[in-house]
Amino acid sequence: MKNIRSLGYLVIVATLLSSLLAPLSFADNSLTDAEASDGWALLFNGQDMDQWRNFKTPNLSDKWVVENGVMTLTGPGGGDILTKKSYKNFDLRLEWQISEAGNSGIFILVDEEGDKIYSHAPEIQILDNEKHSDNKIDSHRSGSLYDMMASHPSSHKPAGEWNQVRIVFQDRFLQVWQNGVMTVTISLDSTTWDSLLADSKFGHPFYSLFGDWEGFAEADHGHIGLQDHGDPVSFKNIKIREL
Repeated sequence: MKNIRSLGYLVIVATLLSSLLAPLSFADNSLTDAEASDGWALLFNGQDMDQWRNFKTPNLSDKWVVENGVMTLTGPGGGDILTKKSYKNFDLRLEWQISEAGNSGIFILVDEEGDKIYSHAPEIQILDNEKHSDNKIDSHRSGSLYDMMASHPSSHKPAGEWNQVRIVFQDRFLQVWQNGVMTVTISLDSTTWDSLLADSKFGHPFYSLFGDWEGFAEADHGHIGLQDHGDPVSFKNIKIREL
């Protein structure tokens, strides 16, 4: 009986230790006390989209909805959206989930001087890498600096799964991680950038027939944008810290 009682105590102690040592989990779309003290701010609180609006309009399409703590574009016609606030140096983190064969993107340095949200704004690609036709070009797969720098396949997850992205932009130096894997690191004022830009649709003379790229990525500040590429896409845990 004594041995059984001792074994029971050991089980209780082991359970308590396991719960204490397990990673802490926090509610979606919230900040820890440490994050709040460090200057992090939520761009989505899980309840409304008050910090967002459509490109070149003060309003927000009703095709962008909030359900169960997730921001979702339900279908085509919702339009590209951007933060109401503009940012210069920042650490941005978010999670995204793309629909099957879907396409979307995250923009930085968004202005509203061009015809499109991507006229002057670099894009971090969101894609179903397995089923969307854009998967044939490696710099068009998820986590890539669109049409310029390709992400490593180890950063990819199938459609329907949540992906974590971190974008750090400071003094025009850009770093991107997707699912813990660094996918982009580059200075926007470097000769490497100049070469990548010249070889991309944003710098190639032929593609100037299809868009107004003059001034692409030349700003040192701008809005954060999310793309309507006609496919359902969801976001949560969007937070930013100004540097």
